[in-house]
Amino acid sequence: MHARGVCRWKGFRVQPEDGDSAELRRSSLGRGARLMSLPFGAAGRATRGVGRRLGGQSADAVTAQARHEAAEQLFRVLGDLKGGAMKVGQMLSLFEVALPEDMAEPYRLQLRKLQDSAPPMPATRVDAVLTTELGPQWRSLFSEFRSRPTAAASIGQVHKGVWAADGRKVAIKIQYPGADKALESDLKMMKRLGSVLQPLAGGIEVRPLIDEMAARINEESDYTLEAAAQQQAAEALEGHPEFTVPRVLTHTGKVMVSEWVDGERFSDAPTWTEERRNQLGLRYVRFLFAMPSLAGLLHGDPHPGNFKVLPDGRLAALDWGLASRMPDGLPPAMGRLMRHAADGNAAAMTAGLRSEGFLTAEKIDPQDLLDYLEPFVEPALVETFHFHRAWMRDQFQRVNAAAATPVVRHLNLPPEYGMVWKVWIGGIAVLSQIDVRAGFGAVLDEFLPLWRR
Repeated sequence: MHARGVCRWKGFRVQPEDGDSAELRRSSLGRGARLMSLPFGAAGRATRGVGRRLGGQSADAVTAQARHEAAEQLFRVLGDLKGGAMKVGQMLSLFEVALPEDMAEPYRLQLRKLQDSAPPMPATRVDAVLTTELGPQWRSLFSEFRSRPTAAASIGQVHKGVWAADGRKVAIKIQYPGADKALESDLKMMKRLGSVLQPLAGGIEVRPLIDEMAARINEESDYTLEAAAQQQAAEALEGHPEFTVPRVLTHTGKVMVSEWVDGERFSDAPTWTEERRNQLGLRYVRFLFAMPSLAGLLHGDPHPGNFKVLPDGRLAALDWGLASRMPDGLPPAMGRLMRHAADGNAAAMTAGLRSEGFLTAEKIDPQDLLDYLEPFVEPALVETFHFHRAWMRDQFQRVNAAAATPVVRHLNLPPEYGMVWKVWIGGIAVLSQIDVRAGFGAVLDEFLPLWRR
């Protein structure tokens, strides 16, 4: 650290502080200490709450203040650390929809910030990364380069520029130095903090989601893989009337330059009219289910910050760091199993789930299993389904209530279905946040093999 008040970057952003403390923040031990401040902060809030009650504050006021303090701390810690910590925070921002409203509001306000932004790295470090990746004459590639980032997220930030070769506006995505190591370290720590994070996920099991993230660390931090997936999607969607993906112009493992997309943020959808929410909410879920058949890819990160709406109404998908290759489309077994559930064929559904690896026990009551899973098929059985917070909350309360039953104890998520499950549940959570009425069944009719009603 140089003069007091100046930030120094060597891996991740640090607040002005003593040199020893700054070094601690950047080490694995320091990042672990920051993450451990979450449960310690909870203990401190509990102690302060007792004091406030003794001081005459009402229980409701004390509880509300504690929730706001918890939300602010969560955003500050996960946002400052970036890496896997922030990635988990972005995931949690999808599932606040399942929390009771009095709990959800403070987390909604704070966690939503993680969907689009995070503290940026200094211009000097940006220059150093681009020099290493694109060469000392990197500025000659651009006729314009904005040093202030337009977006900063979990493992990288985006700058706007103009491609010198043809005058196209471009997005320059730059990975934070050390992001790959921090991502791996953070996800290990976040597993240990599962019990602290669990109440913020509204009933969704946090551990399997973190496990799925951890399994794809190398994909997430290698822009070569991301560029290949994005370019494959861009070529497949060339001229498509509903969807678009920006083309990649050049890339390295740590930097990617692609076409710039002007449009309205999909994360603003809750403020739109009902008609527009319904129209674009349907387009969003169509995109999630259509990509395996259109491009052989499943877009694996459904949070709204990854999407924009173009002036002509097309939906643009901007982040391909998590993508699962599905050259044959969605697994046919999904549609077959859902069709058995919709038809009330408990025996066939149970046999199918067992053959696909979803059950860990030989003996399980098929009717109990059908009763548990049937509500998940409900949105596909009607002409138009209303996705909203109360419905999503009811589903997670039902899931939580059944957590200790034999049926739930013997359910298993096979690794090959991990990404599909994340996209499915995440997409439905987003539709419920937005408050959408959509023909979900028609989407499955079109894109899910063996489901058609």
